Amino acid sequence: MTLPYATLPGDLDHLIADEHVVANRLFEHLEAGRGDRRMLVDQVSYGRALHAHAEEEVLYPALAEIGAAADAEEGLDEHQALKRLLVLLDHADPGSHKFERALNKLIGGIRHHIEKEEREFLPALRQAVGAEEMGRLGERYLAAKRSAPARSHPTVPPTGRRRRLMHVAAGFMDKVRDRVSGRSNVLSTDASWLLDTQAQRILDTWSRLVLAPYELLTLEQARQQPSLADAAMEILQQDGRPTDPEEVGSAADFTVPGPGGDLVVRVYKPLGQTSDPVPVVMWVHGGGWILFTNDDYDASCRALVNRTGAIVVSPEYRKAPEHVFPAAHEDVLTTYRWLRTNAAGLGGDPSRIAIGGEGVGANMAAATCSQLKQAGEPLPVAQVLVCPLTTTAQYGASMRDAADARPLNRPLLSWMMMHAFRGVTDSLKDPRVDLLPLSAQGLAGLPPTLIVTTDRDVLQSQGDEWCARLEAASVRTTSVRYGGVMHDFFGLAAVLDKAAHAQEEVALHLRQAFGEAPAAHPLDGAPMRRPKVIG
Repeated sequence: MTLPYATLPGDLDHLIADEHVVANRLFEHLEAGRGDRRMLVDQVSYGRALHAHAEEEVLYPALAEIGAAADAEEGLDEHQALKRLLVLLDHADPGSHKFERALNKLIGGIRHHIEKEEREFLPALRQAVGAEEMGRLGERYLAAKRSAPARSHPTVPPTGRRRRLMHVAAGFMDKVRDRVSGRSNVLSTDASWLLDTQAQRILDTWSRLVLAPYELLTLEQARQQPSLADAAMEILQQDGRPTDPEEVGSAADFTVPGPGGDLVVRVYKPLGQTSDPVPVVMWVHGGGWILFTNDDYDASCRALVNRTGAIVVSPEYRKAPEHVFPAAHEDVLTTYRWLRTNAAGLGGDPSRIAIGGEGVGANMAAATCSQLKQAGEPLPVAQVLVCPLTTTAQYGASMRDAADARPLNRPLLSWMMMHAFRGVTDSLKDPRVDLLPLSAQGLAGLPPTLIVTTDRDVLQSQGDEWCARLEAASVRTTSVRYGGVMHDFFGLAAVLDKAAHAQEEVALHLRQAFGEAPAAHPLDGAPMRRPKVIG
């Protein structure tokens, strides 16, 4: 099911509905017989334990306050029954009669529970308390999840002071058990078996490094967690392979004037650069507008320098929620304008500048092209959008099919949006971030575009749709989809062959636009109507 009305990221019903979609997707893997059965059930168990605790702390008391005490009581009773099944699953072996019987009952019970909440409980609560209060309840709900035990405890009273005391003790014991058993190591990985071997190893390694799934952390905690780049470094060390960054001619930070103060811009130059001006690529890193820095995307920029022979410039834009939208977009646009004026001084050719990015960096790259077009300014000669976010809506089939994917799953996307647009939720529909509604006339004349997507990414559908919108506006567009890999894969070429392939695809697109490689379909004619699928 989906909620029959609009919500905002961070609203209580939005958060709960996201978790429902993830749970159902994990069930679908189990029912289809794919994935690591023990790991999938551990992820279900962990998610439902936190979900149930937070609902008991926030949702059901709120229902009681609006006169729906019977609904709250019904929800509590269902939770107790589901918790008992989860305890059975925790102690049974996958494939055993006891395990499979309990799992079937759990799946049926949770799906019934989901339908009841989305059809009755959540709409009734929103109607009674209003949209603003649903946002406040959402904040309390996330806080309750962070304090919840990691396993189900049906013997703990559902309410009262004794419940709170017992949950503190249970939470401590759960952490000890999870650390000893290794269960905590699998909570942030992809258990579906839909990734290739190299990608799976990266996510398994990353899951062992991080404290907990990002969407369960405070923003301050999340910013201190390792990235996929750190997981790649760990794998290189395990394999006894060199960990030095890919060599380039130079990499130095420059300070440029920005709309909110000085901006740091990292400039990478190619090896053996002569006095002749070379092309320039502005590359915008991802991180949901709230996480990560140029350091986390350093490998992407170095790869592009060496595969294109161009100078690569990467802006360190302001992050939300300290600097909410449109701060980051303004910084990226400012950096591009600065680059046009100063490219020659860097040894670059101002007539051959391209733009690209990853995730929300791709969003800002595309928005920059749109803004330049509207202002009548010279456009980049090409754009590259890797795993792009092109709308703030929960758009397309991938939002369900990859709801459980990592590192970016559906709840984490909402969590990022909640922080990125805190206090400016009207901006979710701003054409600088919500690109899909732009008209064909507004898109016509944009530069030749390469869109790279993956099949285990909640953003895949909106990347595909953006490709279709550009094609409809007669923009020369190529789409490449990589199977068996995840969002944020592009910079992992040292440990992921498909990332290396994607970097070559991007480099070819850019060199063709720079006039340094022979043009080939589709850059010499009609756009590609279907994505080229790799792996």
